[in-house]
Amino acid sequence: MFGPKVRSTMDSLVGPATRVDGHLLFRGGMRIDGQVRGNVTAEAGQSSYLVVSEHARIEGEVRCDHLIVNGEICGAVYAAELLEIQPKARIIGNVYYKVLEMHGGAQVLGLLTHDDAHTTIEHLAVSGA
Repeated sequence: MFGPKVRSTMDSLVGPATRVDGHLLFRGGMRIDGQVRGNVTAEAGQSSYLVVSEHARIEGEVRCDHLIVNGEICGAVYAAELLEIQPKARIIGNVYYKVLEMHGGAQVLGLLTHDDAHTTIEHLAVSGA
């Protein structure tokens, strides 16, 4: 009904030994195994897929089409299409989604809101270099 859940390729990776201090803007598929202190946002107008692995941690807002979380997110989450919250996931912040799949053991400390209007991915302002 919603198409395949798993995308075949990941275009970007934040490895387990990596910590990013700043916002991430990505396109396509991204996997985070390390830590990010900043917002993680998919580029608008592009299909996006984000995996937050079991040992990953994001301190900031997350915006993308398809999101699979098994790690920790401290911030608001906006999933324009599908949000899968796996058993070891912990989200501290409000969650906005179109379609939700939540596994036993997952934790959400915030509001869960089905809201098509607020899940639109916004552009990050980028100054010319």
